[in-house]
Amino acid sequence: MYRPKSTVEQWRIFQAVVDYGGYAQAAEKLNKSQSSLNHAVAKLQQALGLALLEVRGRKACLTPQGEVFLRRSRKLTQDVESLERLADILSSGWEPVLRIVVEASLPRAPLYQALAEFRPRSRGCRIHLVETQPSGCQTVISQQAANLVFASRAYPNITSLPLATTVYVPVCAPDHPLAALAEVGQTELEQQLELVLADGNEQEEGWARGEQRWIINHLHDALSLLRRGVGFAWLPLDVVSPMIHDGILVRLNMANQALRKRFTHLILPGTTPPGPAASLLLSLIRQHYDGHEEPGNTP
Repeated sequence: MYRPKSTVEQWRIFQAVVDYGGYAQAAEKLNKSQSSLNHAVAKLQQALGLALLEVRGRKACLTPQGEVFLRRSRKLTQDVESLERLADILSSGWEPVLRIVVEASLPRAPLYQALAEFRPRSRGCRIHLVETQPSGCQTVISQQAANLVFASRAYPNITSLPLATTVYVPVCAPDHPLAALAEVGQTELEQQLELVLADGNEQEEGWARGEQRWIINHLHDALSLLRRGVGFAWLPLDVVSPMIHDGILVRLNMANQALRKRFTHLILPGTTPPGPAASLLLSLIRQHYDGHEEPGNTP
């Protein structure tokens, strides 16, 4: 088993002697005797078999080897300080990890904004962001396997917060046959392939679906297929608006078709109140969803 030849305290003293320009100055700053600092550095050099410092007059100067070890030792002491701070953070109840599950069909720009603001205040908390389907959300909630779940429906006896209403619009590629029609009815839609961003339970939403349909698990896959002229899809308006503006996708002009909407619910599956990290992220999420507006919600 490996046994260290040096201690963190020896490296801290070595750094202090360099930073303050000598043993006497470092001893005064550290409130230690000069002899104890001399002894610590001498013992460190003896253990390594290398000269890290050489005294020129009254000043301690780095040797070439000392310059290398100074850079590496700073990372060592910083890592130790980070570990000690982490212990303080975790002992205060701050969560080391937050697991967030998002239903695939829901837009999440406000969530990304909240996470961007959470990062500098996260105090080392790691984020696991997972995309899943409605059935996956249900499993995660029943097993209490996440801190926060974004789902398109609420669940009985589970704490949930309504966040936003998302408008879904039909889109296709500019060269798709539907794009050439001045007005599109349900009959025309039923004759074309539909890409359904769901897990097969789409009938529960009350959205009429055509016989020709592919079930797509991820929004990225649906967009990639649409851009290649494969089928049409009902997708979140705030996601596809930039693509419509740039001419990458075309929004179909529906005849006598009401807007399709989905709600975003924030589910808290746990039976205990969220911890301090989750509470902070939760407040940022609510702030950004409250200020989020759908672009062009008119048909």
